[in-house]
Amino acid sequence: MSPVWISVVVIGLATFAIRAAGPLLLARRTLPPRAQAALEHLAPALLAALVVTQALGGDNGGFAVDARLAGLAAGAAALLLRAPLLAVIAVAAVTAALVRLVS
Repeated sequence: MSPVWISVVVIGLATFAIRAAGPLLLARRTLPPRAQAALEHLAPALLAALVVTQALGGDNGGFAVDARLAGLAAGAAALLLRAPLLAVIAVAAVTAALVRLVS
């Protein structure tokens, strides 16, 4: 097995262990309301951070304005127009592809 696949398996197992640790360690106890509220907002915040860093990430840690940013903007516009999620993804992908084709 290649080192890449070993890394994928190890990270997958670690993710599974971390996800299973919460229910196993808390058992029948409940979290305090502030901790529960923080956990509910953690996943959307992490997703937003990942999207922004991928959309604006350039070489050597700088910013890049390219097709990814155009796709993100088109997807955001589709979200504002209350388009279904599949349509938002399609709009973002087609926009990024067209910008790459033109540039």
